[in-house]
Amino acid sequence: QVQLVESGGGLVQAGDSLRLSCAASGFTLSSYYSGWFRQAPGKEREFVAGITSITWNGGSTYYEDSVKGRFTISRDNAKNMVYLQMTSLKPEDTAVYYCASASRLWGRGRAPNEYDIWGQGTQVTVSS
Repeated sequence: QVQLVESGGGLVQAGDSLRLSCAASGFTLSSYYSGWFRQAPGKEREFVAGITSITWNGGSTYYEDSVKGRFTISRDNAKNMVYLQMTSLKPEDTAVYYCASASRLWGRGRAPNEYDIWGQGTQVTVSS
């Protein structure tokens, strides 16, 4: 069964760090494109960070502007997991965070509809 399961969310204070994990099963994550998205209440799901498949430059990373320099996406091919390390967290980072994967991308990898495998989400709350 193809599945993604996120973990690591929680309640933190502004300026703190948090690492989200996403475990894949039923497929080989390194052969897929993966991304982290987030959705705050009343807002649309938005792109946060992405990593290409291992066949594309060994796995290139790219970020939404507001998280550049604060968030880092990475992948552990041996563990079949993808991570999102978040530092210098801000209240506006509060959202449900989702990981997603796709065997191929038809666009730039920043739109939710480019991905067809999704996790259930994990809540991140940053207090001021």
